[in-house]
Amino acid sequence: MNSAENVAAVAAETARFVATVKTADLSAPVPTCPGWTLADLTQHTGSVHRWFTELLRQGIQHPPTSRDVDLQLPEHADAYPDWLAEGATRAAEVFAATDLDAPMWAWGLDQHARFWVRRMLFETLVHRADAELALGLAPHIDRALAVDGIDEFLTNLPFASRFAPLTAELRGQDQTIRFSCTDSDGDWLITLRPDGFGLTPAPTTPHTADATVQATAADLLLLAYGRLDHRSDTFQRLGDPDLLAHWFTHSVF
Repeated sequence: MNSAENVAAVAAETARFVATVKTADLSAPVPTCPGWTLADLTQHTGSVHRWFTELLRQGIQHPPTSRDVDLQLPEHADAYPDWLAEGATRAAEVFAATDLDAPMWAWGLDQHARFWVRRMLFETLVHRADAELALGLAPHIDRALAVDGIDEFLTNLPFASRFAPLTAELRGQDQTIRFSCTDSDGDWLITLRPDGFGLTPAPTTPHTADATVQATAADLLLLAYGRLDHRSDTFQRLGDPDLLAHWFTHSVF
C-alpha cells in the first residue's frame, strides 16, 4: 500500500472505531487489553493520533525529548468518540500539508514521514478490532490491509525494544519462523540470530522453516498483535512448537 492509501485507511478505520463505540457502554471491559475499558481504549487511540500528528507537524529529525502534547481531552468519557473523530480530522489536515516522502526521524526502519501515517493506521485498526471484540462483534479486516499490517509489524519489531523489552530475548542459532497467508501471497521469513532477529528475504526455491504458522491474513495480523492464540485451531502450525512458543512469548508489542 502507498501513502495515499494509508491516509485514506486511517480515516476509514477511525470512522469505524467511532461508529463502534459511539453508542456503546464505555465502561465495558476490553478483554484483549486487560485492565482497560472502552473509554481507556478510545482515549489511548485518540492520544496516539494527536501525538503522531504533532510529530508530523514538527517534522522532527531526532528522537523527541518530551511526549507532552495538548490532548484537549474532554472532561466526560461520553465525549471521547467525537474527540477521537476530531483528532483524525486534524491528522488528515496535517497529512495533506506534509511531504510524506520527506526524511524524518522514526523509531522503526522507514526514516520518512510516511512511517507515522502507516503506524497510525495499524494502531487504529487493531484497537478498532479490540473495541469490536469487546462488544462481541467479529472484526472484518480487509485482506490487503491485513497483509500490509503484518509486514509493518514484522519490519519494525526488531526496533521496538524501547517499549517491547521482551523482544531482546528473541535470539537463536539461525532458526527460522515462517508466517504464511492462506488467502493471499503474503509470506514472511524471520531468522533468529545470536545478535538479534529480523525479516529474511524469502528464498526463490522451496524452503522449510524450523516453524511455520499459516492462516488468513486477518487472523495472522491479530495473532501478531497477541489478539489470538497461536495454539488455537484457527492456525495451522508446522515444525518446532517450542520455537513458536518462544516467539509469541517475547514478541509482545
